[in-house]
Order: sequence, then structure tokens, then C-alpha cells
Amino acid sequence: MKNANQFNGMKILVLGLAKSGCAASSLLHVSGAHVTVNDASPEAGNEEAAGLRSKGIRVICGGHPADILDAGYDIVVKNPGIPYSNSVIVEAIGKGIPVWTEIELASRISEAPIVGITGSNGKTTTTTLLYHMLNIGNKHPLIAGNIGTVSCTVAEKATQDNIIVLEASSFQLMGIDTFQPKIAIWTNLYDAHLDYHGTSEAYAVAKYGITKNQTAEDYFIYNDDQPKLRKYAARSSAVKVPFSLTGMKENGISADDEQIYWNGKPYVLRSVIKLPGQHNLENILAATAAAILLGCDKKAIESVLSSFTGVRHRMQFVKELQGRKFYNDSKATNTLATKSALAAFDVPTILIAGGLDRGQSFEELRPYMSDVKAVVAVGETAGKFAEFAASCGIEIIMMAEDVQDAVRKAYPLTVAGDIILLSPACASWDQYPSFEARGDQFIEAVMEL
Repeated sequence: MKNANQFNGMKILVLGLAKSGCAASSLLHVSGAHVTVNDASPEAGNEEAAGLRSKGIRVICGGHPADILDAGYDIVVKNPGIPYSNSVIVEAIGKGIPVWTEIELASRISEAPIVGITGSNGKTTTTTLLYHMLNIGNKHPLIAGNIGTVSCTVAEKATQDNIIVLEASSFQLMGIDTFQPKIAIWTNLYDAHLDYHGTSEAYAVAKYGITKNQTAEDYFIYNDDQPKLRKYAARSSAVKVPFSLTGMKENGISADDEQIYWNGKPYVLRSVIKLPGQHNLENILAATAAAILLGCDKKAIESVLSSFTGVRHRMQFVKELQGRKFYNDSKATNTLATKSALAAFDVPTILIAGGLDRGQSFEELRPYMSDVKAVVAVGETAGKFAEFAASCGIEIIMMAEDVQDAVRKAYPLTVAGDIILLSPACASWDQYPSFEARGDQFIEAVMEL
């Protein structure tokens, strides 16, 4: 661990428990900081609080005391999900106290170089692709961040022989100071999380944190097909590595219908790629560029491209049964994601869609429904989605109780060569605790067939 004593003797408030809060508290405690943890959840039955107290860490539960900052803290480390409208955060910023998320801690202690990956869509797939490329290429990668493993815990154990592949959300990137990845990737930029950030510009500025501290000794891989992202790339001091799907480019990584090109020269045939969809080709270009920059062997890259079929619940190929292919895209909780999924296929598709009703319109999907031969609608929006499908001219429309029932009803509608796609365009919380649980039921139903 680099600069292990940098927090020694400092007074640090950790706001929020969960995985990131517990990890940050433990790290800072062993580093010699005087840590106080404050969480709004009740005291009764709080195992996380009890675990931290057993280590000698002070924990305050049940709300945020009005005078909590009177103790004079040097730093506040907050859970990424806590909004900046929180009274403690507002007061801390007003007093000039730095407010960080735990990826700032990871950056400060990591002996390993960090590849930071962000984007409105595709960051998990890009992170996973790159991890597998580096793993097969014997680069000793460690995976961290928004993908599920707390970054500062990974960084604490990393050595100079490792490479940390870190997925970073806009929430996490708002809480950085010196965070500086050796390679930064920004997959794309669409409006998202505006309830948290307030405006499109504020959201984009948060995402720009992935490269804002980079220097000319670092690399910035970005989507050159998006003009608004090019605007932010122009502000970066890093060596710029654009990626594009609009044909061969002299600089960076690009693709046409036949080839992927690296700096204008053929690198690998697209025919080796297993993962479907133009949006996934963007992720592939970004991950491949990073792998090349990190010295990864071409054979390792090709091995992953020819075998990787998707992250679980994100355009995940599940199984082929009597010529029908099943894809689990339960992570598609909005129309933007479902639009990308539908665009990935040009064969007859049975679409399973619907879920939590947030009052959204499905109109954005209309241009992408031409290959949908049947719809099986589920959840609160089942009626609304069925009505939309009928307006698109789709003749076969069925209603199902849940995803398991939908799979049973979808299969008899198919012939060899068809796709059965779960891509709900809605959140899962009307029937399932998470999109993962919804996707797991889809997989189980396919296996039952």
C-alpha cells in the first residue's frame, strides 16, 4: 500500500455504511486515522455498525446529528449514493472540508496503475472485457469499483505487478480530488441520473472527472462518434485515443463492417467477435485499445473476443435450444438500453418486456421494432407495452404473469433461427427485488425448457 501513513492522526468522518463505507472506515482506521462513521439507518440489528465498533471505530446511527461537524474533521468520505443536498454534505462543503468517495482513497494508496472506466452505458461490459484480456495476457488484473468490489479494498492489496480495472460511476467521480487513472475510458454520454445531478451538464462534468487530473503521461480512450463527448476530450491533457465505428481512422481504434483497425492498420477481423450489437462493438473497441496500450498480447485479445458472450444480465447469451437463441438483457431498465438490444439483431425476435410503471413512454423503441414478430408483456406496464406493440403493427401479443411465465409462452411462438430476448425497458421493482433477480428467473426458465 502506497503512502500508508498519509492519513495517520487525521480526523475523518465516513458518511454512510454499506460496502463502501465499511471498507473505507476499516482502511482509514488501520492507517491511523481517527474515524467516526455516521449512518441514517437505525441502530437495532445493524450488523455493519457492530462490526466496525468491534474494531474500535466510533459509529453513530439513526440519523445525522446537527452538530456532527463541530468535532472538526479534516475529510468527509461519503457513500456515493448520498446526494449532495444532504445537510451534512452541504455544511461540510460550506466549511471547506474535502468531500470524497472511496475511489479517491483507492487512487491515493494504490501501488498498481489504475484503468478507470465510465460511461452512461457499457462500462460494466468494457470493464469485464478488459479484465479478461489482461487476465489471459498474464497482466495480473484486479477488478474493482462500481462493478461490485470496493476499490479501496482492492487497492490496499494491490502491488506494482497488478493492474486495477476500475468501473467508476458519476456518483463516485463527483467525490474525487487527485484521482488519476493511468488509462481512462469514457464509453459514451447520454442523459442519466438527472434526479441526482440536476442537469445534463452537471452529469457530464461529473463524468469528465475520469480524465480531468490526467497528464501527458496518461491515456484517454473516448467515443469519437459523439460530438458532445469530443468537446470534453478536447479539455483532457492526456494522450487521446479515440474510438469510432465509422470506418478506418488513422488515429486510435476504429471499425468497419469487416475489420477492427489500430492506428489505421488492420488489427483483427470482426468475424471473430462473439458478442452481438453495435453498442457492444463500442465496448470492444475501448477495451481492446486499453489492452493494447497495456502491452497485452494480440492472441489474448482475440481469445476473449472469440469467446466472450456478455456480462450476466447485459445482453447475456444464455443458451441455444433447437435453433432458438435466448438472450438475458434484464439490465435494460430503460428504453435506451432496450433500443440497443433490439438493434443488435436482424432476425425475428420474440421480445419479453415490461416492468415497473414510472409513467414512461415506449415511443423511442418504435424504429427498432421491425424485427420483433411477437411481444410477451409482463409487470405493471404490461398493458401499456402491449398497446404500444399493437400500434407498431405487431400481431402476436401475449400477457404473462412474470418472466418465468413469459418464457413458457414465448417458446411456442418461435421457429429455428428466432431470438427470444428479455429486454424489459423498465425497472424490476414491481415484481423483483433487483434486475439480477429478474434475469436469474429468466435463466432458470430457459434451463427448465
